[in-house]
Amino acid sequence: MANAYKNAGVDIDAGYESVNRIKKHVERTKRKGMLGSLGGFGGMFDLSELGLKEPVLVSGTDGVGTKLKLAFMADKHDTIGIDCVAMCVNDIIVQGAEPLYFLDYIACGKAVPEKIESIVKGVADGCEMAGAGLTGGETAEMPGLYEADEYDIAGFAVGACEKSKIITGDEISEGNRLVGLASSGIHSNGYSLVRKLFFEDHSYELGTYLPQLESTLGDALLTPTRIYVKPVLEALKKFSIKGMSHITGGGFIENIPRMLPEGLGADIDSTKWKQPRLFSIMEELGSIPHQEMYNIFNMGIGFVIAVDASEAEEAVNFFNEIGEEAYLIGEVTAGDGVRIIEGDRQED
Repeated sequence: MANAYKNAGVDIDAGYESVNRIKKHVERTKRKGMLGSLGGFGGMFDLSELGLKEPVLVSGTDGVGTKLKLAFMADKHDTIGIDCVAMCVNDIIVQGAEPLYFLDYIACGKAVPEKIESIVKGVADGCEMAGAGLTGGETAEMPGLYEADEYDIAGFAVGACEKSKIITGDEISEGNRLVGLASSGIHSNGYSLVRKLFFEDHSYELGTYLPQLESTLGDALLTPTRIYVKPVLEALKKFSIKGMSHITGGGFIENIPRMLPEGLGADIDSTKWKQPRLFSIMEELGSIPHQEMYNIFNMGIGFVIAVDASEAEEAVNFFNEIGEEAYLIGEVTAGDGVRIIEGDRQED
């Protein structure tokens, strides 16, 4: 039977080898509450070990979109898993939940054990950054649906917090200040436009060196999404955080309103932080109106936190002291929508 299946394009032995290769990476994500071992039918987690009185589970699922196409082009697969974890855990920390465990799903045209290991290594790296255990996953070999050198990856994260400490945004009020945490780059949204600008409309290659960035284009575009979990968990212990927003697809314009109560908006002062030059390069290549960029990309700010005005400066200093780049970028206003205030921009 194994030979018959292999002749159909599914190599069971390669699947077994992949599992053996990833065990060491899964092992380093072990954390309090994890039960069982890799290879079971379901991942297990003992919630009682956390000591929560009224635990609320918060879950999130996501992928990395067409950023995968660049990983294929570069034949670089060891960081795309970080992106997958980041997209999930950054979403659930918005509610104040500590990520507990993560599962990944990889679908591919051909299971190459070395490549699968590289992908899962990235997943494990992301889990370590987030403090989440990698409790299981699935690798599906699907010839005929994917090309031999292609794959997709998606993830699922579960976190928990005390019911009394859930962050909903309901406590946000006019005059609250907005603290922005710097992104590491484009993160994992907008890559259909990124690919069009650089590779379809213009003749760039991944190996093209861009002196403005002091790196190759490939290195800049494949920089992993920043994971904000640990610094935000520390900030939750110190400040009365009113609401949070993960700046993903839709940029500032779509994501900041997701944390705001009805009838409130935000003024964002775009001169308050250093915007990576990569964004201005894309803006120029596509002749994209500057305001529209804030409806597509994170523009250098990957996470936004709402706090009382009295805590704003201290919160910015706190994040900077623990290794984040934080800026006071705006405030909550009466009226719906996000207004981007322009001026002389800082570029990094």
